[in-house]
Amino acid sequence: MKKSQPSIRHLASIVLAASLFAAAPADAAPEAAVPPAIASMARAIAAELLMHCPLADADDTAALEGCRAGIEGQAILRSHLPAVVLWGHHGAQPGGQLPRVRMTQLAPDTWAQLYAPLFMFNGNHEVEWMPQENLYVIRLEAAFRNRLPPGQFPTPFWHDADQWAAYQKTNGLLLWVQPQTRRIHVAQFTDRAATPLLQAVTPVARAFDGQWLWTDGAGRAQPAVAQFEGLYGAENPHLRSLEKAYRDLSLQMRDARCGECHVPSNPAGTDRLVLLSSPAHAAGEIDRVIQSLHKGSMPPASHALPADDREWLLRSAQAFRDTLRAARAWAREVVGEERASSGPSASLGR
Repeated sequence: MKKSQPSIRHLASIVLAASLFAAAPADAAPEAAVPPAIASMARAIAAELLMHCPLADADDTAALEGCRAGIEGQAILRSHLPAVVLWGHHGAQPGGQLPRVRMTQLAPDTWAQLYAPLFMFNGNHEVEWMPQENLYVIRLEAAFRNRLPPGQFPTPFWHDADQWAAYQKTNGLLLWVQPQTRRIHVAQFTDRAATPLLQAVTPVARAFDGQWLWTDGAGRAQPAVAQFEGLYGAENPHLRSLEKAYRDLSLQMRDARCGECHVPSNPAGTDRLVLLSSPAHAAGEIDRVIQSLHKGSMPPASHALPADDREWLLRSAQAFRDTLRAARAWAREVVGEERASSGPSASLGR
């Protein structure tokens, strides 16, 4: 009787386990020959992504959810992210080096849960030391889920036709790693990798109507993936309070003209764009927003607020942060209870 071939997930689990046991100390000196610790890290991330985010149809929302659930929490990829991840497109830079271009600043959970799952992987990867950047780069062969419903993208990427075309033709994901910390400080998608597309792409033409948030035909707020219910679950007892706190903050940010800068189109042309245009993005940045308000660096002088309005903006931001912490604490408690009763594979649904 012919033996069945091992599944992709089974093979990935074997590679993942082997890479974890092969880990080496993080203090290996950067050099052209990749140190064992960095190589092990790259293998573990590639195996994890292959296990949870393998190639599937580009409109498969179940595969998207499986990928998102597989790389949340204490996942290997997530554990190698710093407090801030810079995200953007990597075009045709000489020698494949890190480009000096405008990038979006994201909280690690925002990137890991809303951006990374939009890609699919086959496990193939390579690691290279880039002396001009003093960084390692992990190059992963990847494909993009371009045919998902619009609400599954954290922002309407099609607001920029060139950006949307590049997303759709993605054939690689680049992770730029700081050698001393083994943290991924920059992540980029590229349509210029040396390897071909992993699967045929049927392009989707989308028109942007100027709205970063919208309501669908059923009356649901979109993008669904960037709403609090999608982040913390409908059963979270803090959900309604959180939505109200965000609405209050949104009104204050509108009066402070935050939408003139902190939106995906980056009208101010900042090199490090901070997005506040959706509940998920605002949640990821709220601590830094409050710090900026305390320091007086936000809003900028060109958008200066009267003292009373500035105080209301700060209070709204703090109320949103406090409610957000309560919602997150409840979600973590539920996850802990589920894991205690159902084993280590249980996790909180989105």
